[in-house]
Amino acid sequence: MTKVLYIKASPRGAESKSAAVADAWLEAFTAKNPDAEIDLLDLAAEKLPEFDGNKAAAKMAIITGQDHDGAQKTAWDEITAIAGRFASADIYLLAVPMWNGGIPYKLKQFIDIIHQPGLTFGLDPEKGYSGLLTGKKAVLVLTSGAYGPAMPSPEFGTDHHSTYLKAWLNQAGVEDIVEVCFQPTLLTADPEGDLASAQAAARAAAT
Repeated sequence: MTKVLYIKASPRGAESKSAAVADAWLEAFTAKNPDAEIDLLDLAAEKLPEFDGNKAAAKMAIITGQDHDGAQKTAWDEITAIAGRFASADIYLLAVPMWNGGIPYKLKQFIDIIHQPGLTFGLDPEKGYSGLLTGKKAVLVLTSGAYGPAMPSPEFGTDHHSTYLKAWLNQAGVEDIVEVCFQPTLLTADPEGDLASAQAAARAAAT
């Protein structure tokens, strides 16, 4: 059974354009794959733990081959539980608006929690990073208010949005990545038509 982890990074609920496009992908995908398991992770509602000093120390202990003390073990157990939810999925559907050229802070917090040595990547002193989440797929639904590939940059924004997400997923071993974009959402003469086109592209990508 295919498991889809649907991550919503926008706090705007029903007003979220990234979610509106991602929902179209999910609708088309589940129509063709009715037995798929869907796990929704709404980061605006999720209570994520802080990536505090104990978690940072636990991460460094793994990298340097040291044992965890009591506080570090507790912190690492919390990390592995959240990372395990991510690793168990076959397909990642991420609905991500652009905030100040990058990604929303709750998504960055989530990534900082789960992207850990031995869980999503390995690190060899001579060969560098190697991803552990192989054989998986990701669908990035990306929106931005003013930025668009055809807009002058940096006047209308700079893309540290798709570039960061793809680099992170690649480092974790996810290489099969599809992008569906609705950009820009504000500086367009036909926002409803452009949204409908993005949703149609999302449905096509799902089938």
